[in-house]
Amino acid sequence: MAVPLATALTDRIDARRVYLVGGIFASFGLLGMGFLASNFWTALLFMAINGAGLAGTYMPGLKILSDRIEAGELTRPFYTVFFGIGTGFSYLCSGWILNALGWHYVFGIISLGPLAAFLIVLFLIPPLAHEKWSGPLRLHIRDLFPVHQWKQVLENKKAAGFIFGYTAHTIELFASRSWIVAFFAFCVASSGELFFLAITTLAGIINFFGVPASILGNELALRIGRQKWVCIVMLTSAVCGIALALSTGHSWWLILSLAVVHAIFIMADSATLTAGLVISAQKNIKGAAMGLHSLMGFGGGLLGPAIFGFVLDIAGSRSSHSAWVWAYIAIVIWGVLFVLYERRKGWVEKQINERS
Repeated sequence: MAVPLATALTDRIDARRVYLVGGIFASFGLLGMGFLASNFWTALLFMAINGAGLAGTYMPGLKILSDRIEAGELTRPFYTVFFGIGTGFSYLCSGWILNALGWHYVFGIISLGPLAAFLIVLFLIPPLAHEKWSGPLRLHIRDLFPVHQWKQVLENKKAAGFIFGYTAHTIELFASRSWIVAFFAFCVASSGELFFLAITTLAGIINFFGVPASILGNELALRIGRQKWVCIVMLTSAVCGIALALSTGHSWWLILSLAVVHAIFIMADSATLTAGLVISAQKNIKGAAMGLHSLMGFGGGLLGPAIFGFVLDIAGSRSSHSAWVWAYIAIVIWGVLFVLYERRKGWVEKQINERS
């Protein structure tokens, strides 16, 4: 819910200022979760504050770059990649802190991450030479939800394809990241065979494979075409996700191998989708396009883990092998449906014609 406000502000003021506020919110939410939350509702409040902080840093961080460098440089996927690096370190550090100090300190110490981001941006990113808006800062509902501009964005079929693809991508990505530790725990319980490392450590290591996957995936996309690459990756990722779910009860090396391959293909189109949107959106509505892209993406990130858990419950509970298979099917199917829909509309063929 904070995404429209954060992205609308970046069109009026320096995105650096939005990012600084987002960093404070993210850090405070984690500190509150670790040391002030006492029940479900207070935990919900502090995690919502942390989520608003994430909304105030992720896309505004990309806007900081786009306001300071040439647009062509944004085709390089390093900004998106470092989100995956942070996620991997989060798993690693959380597992170590949990074992050493308990869950309260997990949130307390992890809060140093957004605080460090705040300090980096404050001291290392110079403000824009000229502010974007000289008059009084007044935001109306049409600024937070620029429906007219969003319609213009969606009329660009190429840009709309990248936005819808990003939504399908985040459903699978966030669901997989949210449930991978629980899935590993189920695999250990069902097979009776321990993994060679703690499951939180393994989850962190697996996430790091997404870093080179995103970089190399973007380079391949530039060679064979972004839309074609996105379709290939989404279909392959769906197959890998289902294969991973079917691996329960087998040896840990097979489970980990499939988890690594799935993580690679989940991330192989991440940077491509964002870069494709930035490049294809019209310049005069690029801010609105990035806002819609982020809003749809975070919406997918919200729905993905919930869909996974809901299907897991109705398909036979956490102790059922088939329930985990259906849960994985429920999150990978969106990418398959996206590919079928966009191919029917000629998304890939249109790009080939444009290039030729």
